[in-house]
Amino acid sequence: QYTTRFCKLQVALEKKGKKWYTKYILKFAGISVKVYGKKEWLIADCYFDSNWNKQVSHEAICVLNTSQQNAVIQITLFFQDRDPMTGFVAECGSMRTHHIRMDKLLNQDGQPVPKDTPYAVLVESNVEVVCQYTRLDTAQSEMALMTTIAY
Repeated sequence: QYTTRFCKLQVALEKKGKKWYTKYILKFAGISVKVYGKKEWLIADCYFDSNWNKQVSHEAICVLNTSQQNAVIQITLFFQDRDPMTGFVAECGSMRTHHIRMDKLLNQDGQPVPKDTPYAVLVESNVEVVCQYTRLDTAQSEMALMTTIAY
Protein backbone atom coordinates (compact mmCIF):
# COMPACT_ATOMS: atom_id res chain seq x y z
CA GLN A 1 0.00 0.00 0.00
CA TYR A 2 2.73 2.49 0.98
CA THR A 3 4.86 1.38 -1.95
CA THR A 4 2.07 2.13 -4.45
CA ARG A 5 1.48 5.55 -2.91
CA PHE A 6 5.20 6.26 -2.91
CA CYS A 7 5.59 5.34 -6.58
CA LYS A 8 2.78 7.73 -7.58
CA LEU A 9 4.25 10.49 -5.43
CA GLN A 10 7.77 9.83 -6.73
CA VAL A 11 6.62 10.12 -10.36
CA ALA A 12 4.74 13.35 -9.61
CA LEU A 13 7.75 14.91 -7.83
CA GLU A 14 10.20 13.82 -10.54
CA LYS A 15 8.00 15.44 -13.20
CA LYS A 16 8.33 18.68 -11.22
CA GLY A 17 12.12 18.29 -11.00
CA LYS A 18 12.13 17.45 -7.29
CA LYS A 19 13.94 14.12 -7.43
CA TRP A 20 15.88 14.88 -4.23
CA TYR A 21 12.67 14.40 -2.18
CA THR A 22 12.69 10.69 -3.02
CA LYS A 23 15.00 9.52 -0.22
CA TYR A 24 12.97 11.36 2.42
CA ILE A 25 9.69 9.90 1.20
CA LEU A 26 11.22 6.42 1.10
CA LYS A 27 12.43 6.82 4.68
CA PHE A 28 8.97 7.98 5.81
CA ALA A 29 7.35 5.01 4.04
CA GLY A 30 9.76 2.60 5.77
CA ILE A 31 11.46 1.55 2.55
CA SER A 32 15.23 0.99 2.70
CA VAL A 33 17.30 3.46 0.69
CA LYS A 34 20.65 1.75 1.06
CA VAL A 35 22.56 1.46 -2.20
CA TYR A 36 24.36 -1.83 -2.76
CA GLY A 37 27.16 -2.85 -5.11
CA LYS A 38 29.91 -1.04 -6.87
CA LYS A 39 30.53 0.74 -10.16
CA GLU A 40 32.96 -1.73 -11.80
CA TRP A 41 32.52 -5.49 -12.17
CA LEU A 42 34.60 -8.14 -13.92
CA ILE A 43 33.50 -11.49 -15.32
CA ALA A 44 36.49 -13.55 -16.41
CA ASP A 45 34.91 -16.67 -17.97
CA CYS A 46 32.39 -16.01 -20.73
CA TYR A 47 31.59 -18.09 -23.79
CA PHE A 48 28.62 -17.87 -26.16
CA ASP A 49 28.17 -21.27 -27.85
CA SER A 50 26.65 -21.43 -31.34
CA ASN A 51 25.64 -25.11 -30.97
CA TRP A 52 22.05 -25.29 -29.76
CA ASN A 53 19.73 -28.21 -29.07
CA LYS A 54 16.06 -27.07 -29.36
CA GLN A 55 16.68 -23.99 -27.22
CA VAL A 56 19.11 -21.12 -27.80
CA SER A 57 22.13 -21.10 -25.52
CA HIS A 58 22.50 -17.73 -23.90
CA GLU A 59 24.41 -15.70 -21.39
CA ALA A 60 23.05 -12.88 -19.27
CA ILE A 61 24.58 -10.21 -17.10
CA CYS A 62 21.99 -9.67 -14.39
CA VAL A 63 22.10 -6.17 -12.90
CA LEU A 64 20.38 -5.05 -9.69
CA ASN A 65 20.10 -1.30 -9.14
CA THR A 66 18.95 -0.30 -5.63
CA SER A 67 19.76 3.38 -6.12
CA GLN A 68 17.38 6.24 -6.87
CA GLN A 69 19.11 6.91 -10.21
CA ASN A 70 18.99 4.98 -13.48
CA ALA A 71 22.17 3.02 -14.12
CA VAL A 72 23.85 3.42 -17.50
CA ILE A 73 25.86 0.25 -18.09
CA GLN A 74 28.95 0.26 -20.34
CA ILE A 75 30.21 -3.20 -21.34
CA THR A 76 33.67 -3.99 -22.73
CA LEU A 77 34.64 -7.45 -24.01
CA PHE A 78 38.25 -8.70 -23.74
CA PHE A 79 39.80 -11.53 -25.78
CA GLN A 80 43.05 -13.48 -25.66
CA ASP A 81 43.93 -12.94 -29.33
CA ARG A 82 42.42 -9.59 -30.38
CA ASP A 83 41.64 -6.06 -29.28
CA PRO A 84 38.73 -5.41 -26.90
CA MET A 85 35.22 -4.71 -28.23
CA THR A 86 33.60 -1.59 -26.81
CA GLY A 87 30.40 0.34 -27.31
CA PHE A 88 27.95 -2.07 -25.66
CA VAL A 89 25.44 -0.07 -23.60
CA ALA A 90 22.43 -1.04 -21.49
CA GLU A 91 20.31 0.69 -18.86
CA CYS A 92 18.89 -0.53 -15.57
CA GLY A 93 16.16 1.62 -14.08
CA SER A 94 16.16 2.99 -10.56
CA MET A 95 15.15 0.34 -7.99
CA ARG A 96 14.99 -2.27 -10.78
CA THR A 97 16.74 -5.31 -12.19
CA HIS A 98 17.77 -5.88 -15.79
CA HIS A 99 18.91 -9.10 -17.43
CA ILE A 100 21.25 -8.11 -20.26
CA ARG A 101 21.05 -10.99 -22.72
CA MET A 102 24.43 -11.25 -24.44
CA ASP A 103 22.90 -13.11 -27.42
CA LYS A 104 20.75 -10.03 -28.16
CA LEU A 105 23.25 -7.28 -27.36
CA LEU A 106 24.79 -5.15 -30.13
CA ASN A 107 27.46 -2.50 -29.78
CA GLN A 108 27.26 1.01 -31.24
CA ASP A 109 28.59 -0.33 -34.58
CA GLY A 110 25.90 -3.03 -34.73
CA GLN A 111 28.32 -5.86 -33.92
CA PRO A 112 27.05 -8.75 -31.76
CA VAL A 113 28.93 -10.63 -29.07
CA PRO A 114 31.08 -13.17 -30.98
CA LYS A 115 30.08 -16.83 -30.79
CA ASP A 116 32.41 -19.75 -30.04
CA THR A 117 35.05 -17.40 -28.61
CA PRO A 118 36.16 -17.20 -24.98
CA TYR A 119 36.04 -13.68 -23.61
CA ALA A 120 35.92 -11.66 -20.39
CA VAL A 121 33.69 -8.71 -19.53
CA LEU A 122 34.18 -5.39 -17.81
CA VAL A 123 30.88 -3.88 -16.61
CA GLU A 124 30.99 -0.18 -15.73
CA SER A 125 28.07 1.76 -14.28
CA ASN A 126 27.50 5.38 -13.40
CA VAL A 127 25.93 4.28 -10.07
CA GLU A 128 26.56 1.36 -7.72
CA VAL A 129 24.93 -1.88 -8.92
CA VAL A 130 25.24 -5.60 -8.21
CA CYS A 131 26.13 -7.92 -11.12
CA GLN A 132 25.61 -11.63 -11.57
CA TYR A 133 26.53 -13.67 -14.63
CA THR A 134 24.53 -16.67 -15.87
CA ARG A 135 25.17 -19.04 -18.78
CA LEU A 136 22.63 -21.52 -20.14
CA ASP A 137 24.40 -24.11 -22.31
CA THR A 138 22.01 -26.04 -24.55
CA ALA A 139 24.62 -27.65 -26.81
CA GLN A 140 23.59 -31.09 -25.52
CA SER A 141 20.17 -32.42 -24.60
CA GLU A 142 21.32 -32.35 -20.94
CA MET A 143 21.34 -28.58 -20.53
CA ALA A 144 23.77 -26.95 -18.12
CA LEU A 145 23.25 -23.78 -16.12
CA MET A 146 26.15 -21.86 -14.58
CA THR A 147 25.91 -18.71 -12.52
CA THR A 148 28.29 -16.61 -10.46
CA ILE A 149 28.46 -13.25 -8.76
CA ALA A 150 30.85 -11.03 -10.70
CA TYR A 151 34.01 -9.67 -9.05
